[in-house]
Amino acid sequence: MPLTRRDLAKGVAAAAGAALIGPAAFAAETRVGDPPGRADPLQDSLPPLKGGKAPQNLDELWGGYDPAKEPLEIEACKEWEQDGIVLRVVRYRVGVFKGARSTMAAIYGFPKGGGKLPALVEVHGGGQHASARAVIEDARHGYACLSINWGGNPMDTGQVKYDGPNTDWGRLDCTHPPQRTPKNHFVGGASSFAPDEFTLDPVESPRNSNWFIVLVGVRRAITFFAQQPETDPARIGVHGHSMGGKLTTDVSGIDRRIKASAPSCGGAGVVLESQADVPGAQKTTPAPLDLACVADNAYLDRIACPILYLGPTNDFNGHLDNMMYTWRNLPAGQVRFSITPHMNHRHGPEFEVCRYLWFDQHLKGTFAMPATPRIELALKTPDGVPAVTVTPDAARPVKGVDLYYAIDPQITTRFWRDAGARREGEKWSALCPVMSTQQPLFVLANVLYELPESYRALDKIDTFAISSRMLWAGAAELAAAGVKATDRPELMIDDGARGWHDWYVLNWDHPPLWTACTRKLKDPKWRGPDGARLAVDIKSTKENTLVFTFQVNEWGAFSNGPATAWVAEKKLKASDDWQTVEVGLEDLLPAAEKKEKKGKKDEPPRNWQQVAEFSMSPSGAAVKDGQEVKLGGKPWQGPREFRNLRWIPSAKT
Repeated sequence: MPLTRRDLAKGVAAAAGAALIGPAAFAAETRVGDPPGRADPLQDSLPPLKGGKAPQNLDELWGGYDPAKEPLEIEACKEWEQDGIVLRVVRYRVGVFKGARSTMAAIYGFPKGGGKLPALVEVHGGGQHASARAVIEDARHGYACLSINWGGNPMDTGQVKYDGPNTDWGRLDCTHPPQRTPKNHFVGGASSFAPDEFTLDPVESPRNSNWFIVLVGVRRAITFFAQQPETDPARIGVHGHSMGGKLTTDVSGIDRRIKASAPSCGGAGVVLESQADVPGAQKTTPAPLDLACVADNAYLDRIACPILYLGPTNDFNGHLDNMMYTWRNLPAGQVRFSITPHMNHRHGPEFEVCRYLWFDQHLKGTFAMPATPRIELALKTPDGVPAVTVTPDAARPVKGVDLYYAIDPQITTRFWRDAGARREGEKWSALCPVMSTQQPLFVLANVLYELPESYRALDKIDTFAISSRMLWAGAAELAAAGVKATDRPELMIDDGARGWHDWYVLNWDHPPLWTACTRKLKDPKWRGPDGARLAVDIKSTKENTLVFTFQVNEWGAFSNGPATAWVAEKKLKASDDWQTVEVGLEDLLPAAEKKEKKGKKDEPPRNWQQVAEFSMSPSGAAVKDGQEVKLGGKPWQGPREFRNLRWIPSAKT
């Protein structure tokens, strides 16, 4: 008799010491093999190339492929319960490629006794793994979740150890980082399409790109939900971060079974060198085949489901300027944005929660997301100062509006100024003075809404944020409109009146490692004068250590010089009064994480002009006499209050 999925599952479970999943867990038996004399079951999943010619567009790339046609051959590897959530490690067949099976491992979970649930596919980022924590979080919000392990790395199964079978790409290698080949078929272009022993086609082809093969795996994950008794196949969503964000965006354009999606920090698309009307975008000149078959642009044109983009203003991967340009034609009713200010590759909680609000609207029908705020930029004004107006959707209580603008074309290290929006009836407005008409202007608004009571205990916040589209104007446009440079440098960087509003904070609940970071020192308005010292007033009721870190030319913020980091350690006395801490260039030591591996010593900065980011923390590490030295490291005690971050000019200036 041929082996069935249950037979294979028994063998896998016995080998791994796994708990078997009963027959009710899966909808149907699927054949794993056939006895001699029957037709070969390992027919390749994808049609052969027509005339040996590679696909030239998405229609040719995906034509003839049905993600629901093949058996899934689901393997049940382990099952456990945690806090009322059923969790399972499973594997399913992605397909047959070059005569061999490719199998995806995943973590599947759902609230116990939940009935026919809406379902979410979670797609991890580069170098990451399937995560029980992600599944549990989705399940806590009332969803079944399948977190797929496309990268092939050890999975995060949380409280339960798992050392059973993992993802196996067969005769391909779509792991990340690559486990069997030094070639990276995710990079795009000719090197991604070129054939080798771990690619599908023997000629240069977009089907050799790992993006394509992993997308097949994501589409098969959607098929998985169609066969589970706990899930409703008519209510499937997908979300993913970083590389998973790109995969989420792209699969949303080709699989109509998806009813809502929420990519994070990926899927920003390609802006061409020839598109000069996008002054801040990261521009490239991709090969035509890359642009037609792998770049997000081709998939974006086909997205029909509601889609929410989660991304911070300073993300290194999902460039905000690129995304706002390539997504510009998605209809207003179909798309929303939730953009965290100041951060890179992560989100604030009032932005993160929007994912569930979005899915609750489109997969449960229990919420209605406010419309995208209308934003208008006026360049022709009586005094030559640009003005911005934002009109929020008033369908829900508005708690506030943050109107940001920036004058820096460098995306990753750009500082977003808060323009100080003023309410005028249903509108909010602000002025955006610039320091030079030779730089572009970017504007963006976040509207803070009151979070419904039902979410507050679960997500531990009371607001959520919806962002406007971003508007921009290049230098030529500013000049043509008669914009005047009216802004001037200031020595006072941050008086502390708004707390950490112009910063982003990390590890805030961890006293030894909290960090407050800002890019405000990069903005020419607050850039340090030659010979100046940086000073800040600190409230420290206990003895503490404060470590200042200066990232110089980080992310290629300036056109010349290497990226370096410098630190200074300052001891604080116990006092109920404010105490002033000062740092000069002479106090700086090389930061340990940036020390030169070849023994060269970076020249210390001679001024503050290329500081791209500044941070304060109770711990750090420096290099002294060639040795790494820990700085601080003890838990911070007492309040974390600051005021009057400022430059103290040299007497010579």
